[in-house]
Amino acid sequence: MGPSRLSWSLLLRCRRAAAAALGAPRCRPLPARPLSASAPLQAPLRPPGTGGGAPWNGAAGPGGDVEKEEEEEEEDEAALEELLAPSPLAPGPGAQRVAVVHPAVKWGPQKSPLTTAELQIAEAVALVDTLQNWTVLDKIIIPTKNPNKKFVFGKGNFQVLTEKIKKLPHVTAVFLNVERISSLTKKELEGAWGVPVFDRYTVVLHIFRCNARTKEAKLQVALAEIPLLRSNLKNEVSQRDQQRGGSRYIMGSGETFLETQNRVLKERELKIRNALEKLRRKRALLRTQRRKCEFPMVSVMGYTNCGKTTLIKALTGEAGLQPRDQLFATLDITAHAGYLPSHMPVIYVDTIGFLTDLPHNLVESFSATLEEVAYSDLIVHVRDITHPETILQKATVLSVLRNLNLPSHLLDSMVEVHNKVDLTERYKPAEENALAVSALHGHGLEELKQEIEKKILTATGKKILTVNINLEGPQLSWLYKEATVQEVEVLPEDGTARVKVIIGSSAFGRYKNLFPNSEIFMS
Repeated sequence: MGPSRLSWSLLLRCRRAAAAALGAPRCRPLPARPLSASAPLQAPLRPPGTGGGAPWNGAAGPGGDVEKEEEEEEEDEAALEELLAPSPLAPGPGAQRVAVVHPAVKWGPQKSPLTTAELQIAEAVALVDTLQNWTVLDKIIIPTKNPNKKFVFGKGNFQVLTEKIKKLPHVTAVFLNVERISSLTKKELEGAWGVPVFDRYTVVLHIFRCNARTKEAKLQVALAEIPLLRSNLKNEVSQRDQQRGGSRYIMGSGETFLETQNRVLKERELKIRNALEKLRRKRALLRTQRRKCEFPMVSVMGYTNCGKTTLIKALTGEAGLQPRDQLFATLDITAHAGYLPSHMPVIYVDTIGFLTDLPHNLVESFSATLEEVAYSDLIVHVRDITHPETILQKATVLSVLRNLNLPSHLLDSMVEVHNKVDLTERYKPAEENALAVSALHGHGLEELKQEIEKKILTATGKKILTVNINLEGPQLSWLYKEATVQEVEVLPEDGTARVKVIIGSSAFGRYKNLFPNSEIFMS
C-alpha cells in the first residue's frame, strides 16, 4: 500500500477537520466555509445509560433544560437581528460620483519616507473602485503643512480645492484621504463643498459592511460604527441647540438629548460586545475540538490584495476558491485543507488583509476574528513584491501583528513569501530567509511547502518515523487511527511491514507504552 492509496482517505480526514473547525457535522466533508463561531454545533449525542431503544428526548431532563436553552437561543437570535439591522451610517444604495482628495504633507513627522503622494492617492482610488456603483470623477493632490487643521489645508489651497470640486459635473461626495476627520472638520467641509465628505475610516468601514457575510463579521462592523455614531451625535446636538435654543432636556426625563443618546449607544455597544463574547466562547469550543484532530493550522496573512487567497488555492488545489483582484475581498476567516510534501495534512486559514493608516478602532473591532491567528502553529506573511510600496506594506503588517500580542514564537518562526515574481525579471529576494513564488503560475510552491513542513514539525513537536510492525497485531490499525500513515512497505516473507508515519508527541508516547517491543527508526 503506497502513498497514493492513502491520499484520498487522508484528504477526507483533513477536510473533515476543517469542517469541524467550522462546526459542520463530520459526515459531510464540505468545501471551505467561514471559520465563524456562529456556525452550527453538532446535535447533542445520546448520554450514557439512556439505552438504545426509544429515541432520546433531550428536553426530557429535569426542568426541561434543552427547551430552556432553545428559548434562550431564539431570544439571542432576535437580539442579533436587531443589532444587525441596516446601518444609519451606510451611504445610500445609489451611485456615488466621488472626488478623491489627498493632503500631501511636505515635511515633518507625518510625512512617510516610504511612500509618495501619488502612490497614496492611487490606493485611495483603489478603495473607491472596490465599491459597487462608486466611480472616481477626479483625483486631486493638494499640499498641506498640517492635515489636522480645521480645514485641513491652508486658506489659499482650500479656496483652489473648493473651486475645483464645485466645477466637477454631478459630484456626489468627496473622499478625503486621511485616517479620521473630526466632526467639526466634517461639518465645515461639507458646508463649503455642498456634498458628503468621507475619510478612510468611513470608506473602509463601508467596504467591510458590503463584504461581511457571517454574523460575527457583521457584528464587528456594527462595533466599529460606534465611534462614528458618537461623532455624528455631537453634530446633531450642536445643530439642535442652534436651531431650537431653549431647554435641552427631554420632557419629564431629567436627561438631555445628548445624555439619552449616549446611554442608548453605550447599551448598544455592550450588547454587541456580549454577542461577540458568546461567539468567541463558541469558537474556543470549536478550536478545542479541532485541536483533538491534531491537524496543523497555518495562518496566511498580508497586506490587502497581496495574493493570499490565490496562494492558498495553489497550495491546496481547491477549485472552489475564487480570488478577486480587489481590496478586502476576504473579510471572514476561512479554512482550507491541503497536503505538505510528506503527505502531512494541514489546514490553511485565509485572513483579512491589512491597510496603511487603518484606524485603530477598526482593527480593534476585528480583534475577535484575528484572535484565531494566535492559535495557529505557523504564520505565512505574503507580500506583493511588485508593488511600489511593498516595504511600507511589510512594515504595516508587522506593526499590526505586534499589536495583536501574538506569542513570540509565532512572530519568530514566520515564513515570508514574496509573491507575483512572474511580473518581475530574475527576481531574487533581498531578505535572506524569504521565498520567491508565483502563486498564479506555481513557481516556488514546492520549496514553500517544504519550508512550511519544516517549521510545522518544529512548532508542533511532530515526528516522522519508520516503524517495523507485525501484520497480525493491532499496530497498523492503531497508527491509521492515531497518526498520519505515509507509506506501508509489506514484507510478506516474514509477515511484517515497514510503516512510515507522522506522529505527534502525545500519540508517540502512547504508542511506545502500548507496543514497547516495536522497532522504531527516526527519519
